[in-house]
Amino acid sequence: MLTGKQKRFLRAKAHHLQPIFQVGKGGVNENMIKQIEEALEVRELIKVSILQNCEDDKKEVAASLSSNSGAELVQVIGNTVVLYKESNEHKEIELP
Repeated sequence: MLTGKQKRFLRAKAHHLQPIFQVGKGGVNENMIKQIEEALEVRELIKVSILQNCEDDKKEVAASLSSNSGAELVQVIGNTVVLYKESNEHKEIELP
């Protein structure tokens, strides 16, 4: 579980990132979760964009992404979700 200070730090780091995944009409599926887990192992911090044609609520999508991938939900801002998961092999981000 991330503290408020850690979330603030991660939000600042994520500000300059571009979303690398998009959740669309199909919603969240197993293949997407698998790819997000792999991306989190390499990058630790990612953004996921939720498209307007997505039928699910953005908070439900964010909760589903974080729980299924084992990542921490840092922020939901607009239609963008920021996820963080500490990497086992490629640790780059030192939390305060």
